[in-house]
Amino acid sequence: MHSELQAQIAFHLTGTRRSDGLEAVEGLDQRPALFATYRDLTKLRYDFPVVLVRNARDGSFVRSLSGIVDGLLKEIAKVQDADRIGKHLLRLEQEIRTLAANGAVGSLTALWDKAAAALASRPDDLIKDSLGRARALLDVNGEVLDCGRSLPERLLGHAWSIVQEKKAEKFRAEVDRLILKLTDILKADFVRSPAGLSAENLRASIGSEQGKEIDFDLMSRILTKVAPKVALPESRRRRIQWVLSVLESQRFFPAAAKQTGEPLAFFFQDCESALSAYRERLPKAIELAKAIAMARLETEGDYDEQKHDPIFAEFGARGLDSEELSGFPDYFVSVNAANLAETENARLMEILCAGLPIKVLVQTDDLREDSPLGNGQFGIGARGRQLAGIAMGQNDIYVLQSSASNLVQYHGRIQSALAFPGAALFSVFSGAAAKAGDLPPYLVAAAAMESRAFPAFTFDPSAGPDWAARFCIAENPQAERDWPVANFAYEDEQHQSVSEDLAFTLVDFLACDRRFDPHFARVPRPKWNGTMISVSECMASQTKGLPEKIPYVLMVDGNNVLQKIIVDGQLIREARRCIESWHSLQELGGINNSHARALLAREKQGWEEQAQREAESRAVVAKPAAEAQTAAPAPVASAEAAPAPAEPERDPDQPYIETARCSTCNECTLLNNKMFAYNENQQAYIKDPDAGTYRQLVEAAESCQVSVIHPGKPRNPNEPGIEDLIKRAEPFQ
Repeated sequence: MHSELQAQIAFHLTGTRRSDGLEAVEGLDQRPALFATYRDLTKLRYDFPVVLVRNARDGSFVRSLSGIVDGLLKEIAKVQDADRIGKHLLRLEQEIRTLAANGAVGSLTALWDKAAAALASRPDDLIKDSLGRARALLDVNGEVLDCGRSLPERLLGHAWSIVQEKKAEKFRAEVDRLILKLTDILKADFVRSPAGLSAENLRASIGSEQGKEIDFDLMSRILTKVAPKVALPESRRRRIQWVLSVLESQRFFPAAAKQTGEPLAFFFQDCESALSAYRERLPKAIELAKAIAMARLETEGDYDEQKHDPIFAEFGARGLDSEELSGFPDYFVSVNAANLAETENARLMEILCAGLPIKVLVQTDDLREDSPLGNGQFGIGARGRQLAGIAMGQNDIYVLQSSASNLVQYHGRIQSALAFPGAALFSVFSGAAAKAGDLPPYLVAAAAMESRAFPAFTFDPSAGPDWAARFCIAENPQAERDWPVANFAYEDEQHQSVSEDLAFTLVDFLACDRRFDPHFARVPRPKWNGTMISVSECMASQTKGLPEKIPYVLMVDGNNVLQKIIVDGQLIREARRCIESWHSLQELGGINNSHARALLAREKQGWEEQAQREAESRAVVAKPAAEAQTAAPAPVASAEAAPAPAEPERDPDQPYIETARCSTCNECTLLNNKMFAYNENQQAYIKDPDAGTYRQLVEAAESCQVSVIHPGKPRNPNEPGIEDLIKRAEPFQ
């Protein structure tokens, strides 16, 4: 065996670098090849920084800076000098993005003014005019946040506070209405009482100046004689007075004008404090819920003491149900996964298992979890998977997992989770572990989601009765694949342009972390050979014994020079565990479901057996007819016989399906149910060729059981990997 291959195999098996053609990667400032163009994010327009907004017209709680600028550009397009103002506005956007990336904090208007002052300091009066006119159109404001360690808590806490404000507004309106009606009942009773009809009270109600000519003693005697003798029963008066005292003194959603103490806090930094506060306040919450229920009956005149007194005597003996709790504030707990010690973890499990109205953010900054045995073993994201699994297993907890880079895209689901009448778990990876060299947290967080190290998903118990309705992984890039694939173009030694499709795997993500450098070894370009295969190819094959080919990842160093970095077996094993976990999520999300495949195989076998029986039956019937036809003289063909109907002419460039031959295998509709659909006979046809990619057309043709899908020609000549796709499509044209 060649010594260089021996050295590569030895490294792959043991993680030990020998001198035979292997070099250390420490100090290379390496990053995945697909990151080569992302060295300065401030020059790109993407989701960050974001602005935490309130009272937005579209109901959102967060807007991206680029989205706000796009809205301004639409308005500017209607005015004079639109091109000039638009160019200057885009320069301002980049300046604000740079300020945020460098740690500047403040509101959008504050950073706008700071960035505008920096740009306007240049000798160009037109910039000042442009930015002033654009500023006049700005109708949103709020705190500006870049993607980093503080983002998850600030963003989710902001969204939670908006939900609580809306809940408080609704609660106060209801309580104020009840207080007013109950007060009117007591006032009306007092007015009819002897005390209310006394001369002193009548004089006080009118005033001394206006009542100088009135005999209040005579008025009191007359009114006392003619007033109704019906008064509130003492038991009802005491009940209404008690209800009023509870409604006016409550501190859950106190009205500022009637506030009798500090409003209760519902934002906590640990589960222990939140649980203690919940238990301490529960008696008051039960008392308030009881008072509201009694007030509603009293104001409608429906309170029946014989019927309702026994009920309210036992009210809240078993706590409050989810409907009764839904009107109260939700507790919000923000904890870091690194701080989930034994006691804190037990309290978190108690919150989740009891289904309390508590929203919990568990922020993870570092996905690496070293073995407590200290034997060099580690796991990636195991704690997050375990936590989400426990929560989803309860079936009544809203679970949202996402990298911080995806939170803006998930804003609608975040609102749903916060509005959910029960417990909710937010598991968020911030990307701020500070172990990735100069990679910004946004890129680290996005890489974790791309590599399936920290996939995004939601479990919404209120969305429907089954997993198909409740569980969703659609936000993940290319969710139908093991690993997402992107096109990578570079220039080789001969200055020729080269393009290839690269899969972004867990190993690519781990290569961003300097702590994993010992698990990689650089192979100098002269030593590159055919025994090296990509990690994705290695993962697709299973080998026993000594490996014949060594997995590598394509990286770029600090000078953007392409490198091939081989990987040891420990990272490959971790990647296999990662992809197995991803396969489980895919099944829950309805992708590559093993039960569906088994059912499809049984249905296909039954269909084939039925077709075989029908063919045999037709053959038995046709045999006597054929014998009789042989004995009889052959008929003379009619010159006027109708010709067989001709197949409709098809444009060879357009994709189509031989629908009549479709076996209803579901392969194409599972791949893209907007591009492919079934007709009334449950046979497939192309519903909308523009609803997907040419790659999906080719993959559907390759997976079709009866080869009835014809991809045609590409509709987008600039689609990544198009040349390879055209070659793959040739057998099906």
